[in-house]
Amino acid sequence: MSQSLVDRKSALATVAVVAIAAAAAAPAAYADNKRLNDGVVANVYTVQHQAGCKTELHVNPQLRLAAQWHAIDLLNNRSLEGDLGSDGTTTPDRAAAAGFRGRTAETVAINAALAISGIELINQWYYNPQYFTIMSDCGNSEIGVWSENSLDRTVVVAVYGQPR
Repeated sequence: MSQSLVDRKSALATVAVVAIAAAAAAPAAYADNKRLNDGVVANVYTVQHQAGCKTELHVNPQLRLAAQWHAIDLLNNRSLEGDLGSDGTTTPDRAAAAGFRGRTAETVAINAALAISGIELINQWYYNPQYFTIMSDCGNSEIGVWSENSLDRTVVVAVYGQPR
């Protein structure tokens, strides 16, 4: 083997070791799902206006918190599939605990993959008659959306509200 080839292999091995060490020392990366969450709000707004709604759709921090709690619960408890939480809470329970007063409803998407596209998500909800009814309800003037990911699961929760 030529000295030049040995030097290149040695340099490559050193680079690999440094890269592995740097990756191990780096803090864990968390996905920023803001674009997906904002896209859900925009798509629900579109569905509402296609249904003839004249009202604006407002993001509500209390509903977003209720959606966050449930998304995390769904991500971590794989036996859950819908509105009921691992502690038995319902959508109205979580919204009330977050400080929201009024009528609530929820749509949930669980995808067995690292991510879900906005198109996949809205298609799941649009063609589900119960979810379409919730999304197109003009009384649902407030919304909170949260999504969570793991390597093999993505959960998106939208909580809709009709304030008192």
